[in-house]
Amino acid sequence: MDMPVPKNAEDEARALAAVEAHHAGMLKRLRALIGALTEAVSAHNTVAEHDAHEVLVEWCETELVPHALAEEGPLYSGAGATPEGRLLVAGMLAEHQVIVSLVERLRSAQGVDAAVAAAGIGEVFALHLDKENRLLMPLIVESPGLSLAESVAGLHELVGEASVHDTQHGSVPPAHPVNG
Repeated sequence: MDMPVPKNAEDEARALAAVEAHHAGMLKRLRALIGALTEAVSAHNTVAEHDAHEVLVEWCETELVPHALAEEGPLYSGAGATPEGRLLVAGMLAEHQVIVSLVERLRSAQGVDAAVAAAGIGEVFALHLDKENRLLMPLIVESPGLSLAESVAGLHELVGEASVHDTQHGSVPPAHPVNG
């Protein structure tokens, strides 16, 4: 039987901090974009609504959905193959489908319907990130046969562009965990 290769605790902590920081940045940006759309809809400002809607849809298509898809391979596959992570990963994959569906709804929605779809994306994504930060990533870090550092190595969709560069050069500063 193969023995798991020992993990480097510092690398795991750096990877965890990088993913959590990236998640916090994504959620902050998403909330700002949703706020701009909601304000424009509430003010009946159709020009601002159109602009905010366009920016939010573009961000979802270029940041949010690619982030979710990038997680499905390296981050979810190992944990999903464990008895402890199987159901968690299945639920999180279902959340990805809900997020993609809400982005599709947002794309064609206007006015209050767009604000409602955007709010739905924000709430589901916040819950999803909380589960990743509090449940999935600690499971990966604590599992002898899995490595968060290896799972996210080189994937800017999961840790952000700066963190990929820093991780490759061993200089990601430790950060405090961020939930939600």
